[in-house]
Amino acid sequence: MEIKKSPKADLEGGKGLSILMGLVVGLAVLFVGFEWGTQEKTIQQDEGIADIIAEEEIDITRQEDTPPPPPPPPSVEQVAEVLNVVEDNVEVADNNLLSSEDDQAQAQTQTYVPPAVKVEEEEESSQQIFMVVEEMPEFPGGQAALMSFIAKSIKYPVVAQENGIQGRVTCSFVVNKDGSIVDAEVVRGIDPSLDKEALRVINTMPKWKPGKQRGKPVRVKFTVPINFRLNQ
Repeated sequence: MEIKKSPKADLEGGKGLSILMGLVVGLAVLFVGFEWGTQEKTIQQDEGIADIIAEEEIDITRQEDTPPPPPPPPSVEQVAEVLNVVEDNVEVADNNLLSSEDDQAQAQTQTYVPPAVKVEEEEESSQQIFMVVEEMPEFPGGQAALMSFIAKSIKYPVVAQENGIQGRVTCSFVVNKDGSIVDAEVVRGIDPSLDKEALRVINTMPKWKPGKQRGKPVRVKFTVPINFRLNQ
């Protein structure tokens, strides 16, 4: 029996065409690959060049922002022109000036004047007269000894006896810090003769025990009444 083949089923006739088409496709793929690599390199080179140009532009801009240099200092010749020349026979006032090399501590010690406010306050407080203090002044021996001294020292004026004048004379005085009696005066009098006798007795009193304030002796004003009575 004879085998019959169809012309459409013949595979040998399309073999050459298939090889040709494969070569064409391969060349096309190879060409596209070369073109793609060349384009990436070109782009990278262009970006590098752009970066370099940008850096150069930044450097140039910074150089333009720098301030101009300061003007040169005045020369010595200009200062010399302002100086005035003084002749040798002209007298110049001698001013004692402290240089920077002088001892500043010594200069301050020489020119420093301590304030006298505290001294004045102490003097005023020492001269202040108190009316009431923590420890009042006291006659030697106490109040009874004071009354006894006044009674023994009083000499009744004759004029007051003849006129029958009697009563109480109030005297005040200041007991100093040393106990001495000063500034005696009549606060309330009766008769000039009796007032005079009362002041005489006050000024003959011995020193008192001085008054004290905060443990320190001070001046205190004290008042003493002296009674003048006639015997009937």
